[in-house]
Amino acid sequence: MQLTWLQTFMAVYQTGSFTKGARHLGVTQPTVTQQIRNLEQEFGRPLFERTAKGALPTPSGTVLARDVQTSLKGLNSAIYRHFGHADEERPIRIGATAELTAARVVPAISSLVSGGLGIRLSIGASHELLPQLEEGFLDLVVSTVRPSRRGLETAPLADEELILVASPEVVEDFFPSGVDRHSILKAPMIAYADTMPLIRQYWQTVFNSEPDCPITAVIPDLRGILAAVISSAGVSVLPKCLCSAALASGAVTILIEPEIPPINTLYLAVHPGSLADYRLSQVHSTLLKNARNWS
Repeated sequence: MQLTWLQTFMAVYQTGSFTKGARHLGVTQPTVTQQIRNLEQEFGRPLFERTAKGALPTPSGTVLARDVQTSLKGLNSAIYRHFGHADEERPIRIGATAELTAARVVPAISSLVSGGLGIRLSIGASHELLPQLEEGFLDLVVSTVRPSRRGLETAPLADEELILVASPEVVEDFFPSGVDRHSILKAPMIAYADTMPLIRQYWQTVFNSEPDCPITAVIPDLRGILAAVISSAGVSVLPKCLCSAALASGAVTILIEPEIPPINTLYLAVHPGSLADYRLSQVHSTLLKNARNWS
């Protein structure tokens, strides 16, 4: 049995996907598939159930993950501390949501990439990426939530103002007499996830309550939500910076102008001491510098 098989197993276990696990490790999916197959042959039992929704751990897989997780975390950390800084050939592994990757991360670090710095970007929700950082599969995560995990070093990156938006057509159809908390219930609500993270934050700040609006559609990409709002599919809560062009053109309009606008803070998360790696420190400082001009 090889150590890399167990590391690959944990990558698939954490991401719930052979494809995502391969992306996090920087290898091909067939490589991941073969290593998991080798591990299953060693144990003599299946560790994952392959389904249309991804790789679900079997009871044996869950027990194995529980038993090796802490040990692998410590081993990966030790390897990084002793050898990571000297590995100038290894790409810097960054995790962020799809929207942040396209709108913020890539433009910010493009000069580093053109200068020859190797980068590997992993796309996913923050709650999926932070465990990957903790386990040593990522070097830095741009997180949309404040990391609560122990053993991670975090720094505030930027604040995003959240706004409730709709197209002019939706305003005319659903809010002819104005907008308030009760009239919003009549309009289709589009959310990023079933847990309504941005909507919940907006409701708690503006209305001092949990959201009581039913969700009509879930689109796990803020750019997709904006496209849906522009095409009059419904209303949603989005970062104002993402809507700047649509607001300027009149494609969408802000429904409520609260005295205290809701703010969502972005964070940079790394391993403690990892910024001693000059290359990672470059990425970290470049993102912080560029974030000063984000609006």
